[in-house]
Amino acid sequence: MAGKREKPEDIVLKLRQVEVLQGQGLSVGDAVRQVGITQQSYYRWRRQYGGMSRDQLKRLKELETENQRLRRAVSDLTLDKMILSEAARGN
Repeated sequence: MAGKREKPEDIVLKLRQVEVLQGQGLSVGDAVRQVGITQQSYYRWRRQYGGMSRDQLKRLKELETENQRLRRAVSDLTLDKMILSEAARGN
C-alpha cells in the first residue's frame, strides 16, 4: 500500500518541527514519531530539503519549472534543426 505524498512545503515544516523538538531535548526517534513520520523519511527529506526555508523552496520550484520549459524549447529547436538539415541534404 502506497503512503500519501507530502508537499514540499509540508516537508520543510515537519523538518522544522523535528528540529524544535530536538532542541527541547527529545531524541530523533521520539521527535519524528511525535511529528508523525518515519525516521527513514526524516533522513531522506533532510538530505533533500535540509536547511531550506519556504522562500528558498518556492524559488527552487520556480527554477525547476523554468528549467523544464527551457529544456523543452531546446529540444524543439534541435528537432527543427535536424529536420531542416535533412531536407537540405535531400535537395
